[in-house]
Amino acid sequence: MMYKYFWKRILDIVLSLAGIIVLAVPMLIIAVIIKIDSPGPVFFKQKRIGINKSYFNIIKFRSMPVTAPHDTPTHQLKNAEDILSPFQKMIRRLSIDELPQLFCIFTSKMSVIGPRPALWNQDDLIAERDKYGANDVKPGLTGWAQINGRDELEIPVKAKLDGEYVKKLNAGGFTAFAMDCRCFFGTVLSVLKHDGVVEGGTGELEKSLDESSVGFKRH
Repeated sequence: MMYKYFWKRILDIVLSLAGIIVLAVPMLIIAVIIKIDSPGPVFFKQKRIGINKSYFNIIKFRSMPVTAPHDTPTHQLKNAEDILSPFQKMIRRLSIDELPQLFCIFTSKMSVIGPRPALWNQDDLIAERDKYGANDVKPGLTGWAQINGRDELEIPVKAKLDGEYVKKLNAGGFTAFAMDCRCFFGTVLSVLKHDGVVEGGTGELEKSLDESSVGFKRH
């Protein structure tokens, strides 16, 4: 458990501080573009579920118009793609909007690796995660589910993957460290490939398979 309760936090501090320093100028430029691109604040704060189902405010670059619903999961916004500006689509596709969460990591509200923090009102996801103990660890900037489908995953599948991560983390030692490394470098690859980012959709992978199956039957 030394890794889970000590070394993981040390890595979070080092990586988040390094990220804040290295990305300070790029983040400033992004903030200026956001102000020019659409009316409203630069940052977007939202109530999320933290460790042991406590609440905290996540910070992101605002990547939607101020008229978009504040506490509605992206997959429930049927017209998400239509209301975004080209710049907003780009920063969401490249996950640039997530960068301010480096400050959440530095202040110990989040970790670099862990289950993505659910919205306070995502009762279905929270309930599914309870089955695997995934609400009992610090949420992360990225995690096992994020490199295995992200927005394309159905909620039960996403929660199960979060549970797999927690199991590895609780194993401690090299097993936990190796899992974090796998998630970290897998995230870099996923971001470069834009894997799993589907505006307005959770479970799109399952839907695609269903539609392919229907198409196959029709032929």
